[in-house]
Amino acid sequence: MNSPIFQLLALAAVAIFLILRLKSVLGTRDGYEEPPVVKPVERRAPKPEFEVIDGGPDRDIIDHVPEGSDAADALARMKRAEPSFNVGEFLGGARGAYEMILMGFERGDLAEIKPFLDEDVYATFAEVVEARNAQGLTIEAEFIGVREMSLADATFDDATQTAEVSVKFIGELTSAVRDNAGEIIEGSATQIKRQKDVWTFARSMGASDPNWQLVATGE
Repeated sequence: MNSPIFQLLALAAVAIFLILRLKSVLGTRDGYEEPPVVKPVERRAPKPEFEVIDGGPDRDIIDHVPEGSDAADALARMKRAEPSFNVGEFLGGARGAYEMILMGFERGDLAEIKPFLDEDVYATFAEVVEARNAQGLTIEAEFIGVREMSLADATFDDATQTAEVSVKFIGELTSAVRDNAGEIIEGSATQIKRQKDVWTFARSMGASDPNWQLVATGE
């Protein structure tokens, strides 16, 4: 076989092999084809972490008392009588009232706290303060803070719209009783003591006066 013809046939075979190889890798196209369209990735809004269910439990109530309890029912009825009532806000006010009333009593200064006391509670406080004064005793007290506080109970009278909420406090303070000579006869001016109290506050729901009154004290 003539050498040039042999070389030509060899080159043709190589060309055919390369064409077939390219087809197997790249595929084939018939006529003109539009370039492939890249579809944008759909961005879906993140799902909320929780779903709010209409008519579900009131967290403002069940965060403080057991769901389905008498206290929870009473608090719910208070809210129906006065929609602006908020249990969390009430407890915040009760914390401040506890310090103010407790310190007013300890120091014998009842004038400032009288509007926040029921008549019977005020009379009891006044009697104790008068007895101390008659003996020449004074109390040196400093409020440190409320260590623990929880809602103990709640009742609501639908007929009178009277709400009562009992709150348990564990307060920390220093208290020293001094005699006429200024000597400490009880307590300490520096040692912190814990005081446990259960105070009941009452108010007529829907009344123009927003203040709650202390109607009972206990341990």
